[in-house]
Amino acid sequence: MALSSPLLEQAVDQLATLPGVGRRTAMRFALELLRREPAEVVRLAEAIRRLREEVRFCQECCNISDRAVCEICSDPNRDRTLVCVVEDIRDVIAIENTRQFKGLYHVLGGVISPMDGIGPDDLNTKQLFERIAQGEVKEVVLALGATLEGDTTSFYLNRRIKEQGVDVSMIARGISVGGELENVDELTLGRSIMDRKPYEQSVKRG
Repeated sequence: MALSSPLLEQAVDQLATLPGVGRRTAMRFALELLRREPAEVVRLAEAIRRLREEVRFCQECCNISDRAVCEICSDPNRDRTLVCVVEDIRDVIAIENTRQFKGLYHVLGGVISPMDGIGPDDLNTKQLFERIAQGEVKEVVLALGATLEGDTTSFYLNRRIKEQGVDVSMIARGISVGGELENVDELTLGRSIMDRKPYEQSVKRG
């Protein structure tokens, strides 16, 4: 679309690069920003700048954090012998909302997907194995989506973690096949965490 203002067009172009935002939506966002008080727009811009420049990944669990070690890993009341492995930050949020899990997390940053050229070394698996090697972790809960990629990742992790002498469990299959954790209601997800089974038993039942 040809706009009367090159600056407006530039803003629309940038907003339209966001996932799920088409040019019409980007135009609505841009026009809304023009209607807002300048101070509001400055606060928004500053929040986005700080988000990009200051947010980092926790050096222990690879979760998003404002500090070197995230609040969950820093919490002395969490069970450090129990680690829940998830695909990304959205899964941590989903499980935390259930208030049923009291251990720590490890965020893989994705799942194994040969079709997309993503292998184990492209994920945060090295950090996970290093955490387990320290000897404090007694159980690893695999809480990955019920997809082909999720199952492939779980199979790989189970084999590698078992080699380190640590118990591996898997969340109960209250989640439909092909489902993602972030889309599961809190009650179902909470029960899946509490009713987790040893990995081998979960695979046989599945």
